[in-house]
Amino acid sequence: MLANALIGLREGLEAGLVVGILVAFLNKLDRRDVLPKLWIGIACAIAISLGVGAVLTFGPYGLADQAEEALAGSLSIAAVGLVTWMIFWMARHARHLKGELQGQLTTALAGSAAAIVVLGIISVGREGVETALFIWASITSSGQELLGLIGAVLGILASVVISYLISRGFVRINLSRFFFWTGLFLVVVAAGVFSHGLGDLQGAGILPDGRAAYDLRTAIPGDSWYGTLLGGLFQFTADPTWLQVIGWLAYTAVVLTLFLRVSLAKKTSAPALPTAEPATSEGVADANTPAATAATDRP
Repeated sequence: MLANALIGLREGLEAGLVVGILVAFLNKLDRRDVLPKLWIGIACAIAISLGVGAVLTFGPYGLADQAEEALAGSLSIAAVGLVTWMIFWMARHARHLKGELQGQLTTALAGSAAAIVVLGIISVGREGVETALFIWASITSSGQELLGLIGAVLGILASVVISYLISRGFVRINLSRFFFWTGLFLVVVAAGVFSHGLGDLQGAGILPDGRAAYDLRTAIPGDSWYGTLLGGLFQFTADPTWLQVIGWLAYTAVVLTLFLRVSLAKKTSAPALPTAEPATSEGVADANTPAATAATDRP
């Protein structure tokens, strides 16, 4: 539950900050007349994300066990790949994200009304689809469907509230530090999802099966509170195969090392990043205020 809550919080806050940048820039340009079109695009992006989540949840029903395991394993590894790519993409390009969004919005303003709607769909839909896929993979891996869904919903709702409070200037958050630590957590969660995906592919006969590397089911029962906690947080498996163990170790070692190298390199080559500041008198953070800057200047 906690893992999915943090996933929902981080991904939802990223989407909320993107929306804040777009809205603030429109207010700065005094183009509030196109805000309804932007909100239509955002609403469409949310609907698409919910649709993806529904397809992932109900689509596999009726499939044979082997086909379901093959689909689950493939989508889990795809989700890990997408999230890993997004973590590094944001770490490398976050400082230029505000300028890119403003440039895209300026181009869209010079075009038709549909361009504004499309921009809203693309800007938010990318985060939404990523969130739906990774939360589904995390819930499937942990086996805690109801608790995982509740945690994800609570995390997303919390991100909406925090994004609103930031835009109104009611809170100050060191966004750089927040995204750095949640990025580290996502790497560990993704490693568990990756390992579980390998296990599903072994169960489907796509990858060669193997004997368990160890068996901790007696020491850490799956129905114990600590077994449930480990499973919910890190997709812990008490009796993984050697392939799952090797996959977990390899993913964690490589991705964590690269993530720390990229993040620490940014910290040593750039000044300290600001925290979110109060909003402008218009009620929305201006695109040039520290609030908007902090929204994109993060590891």
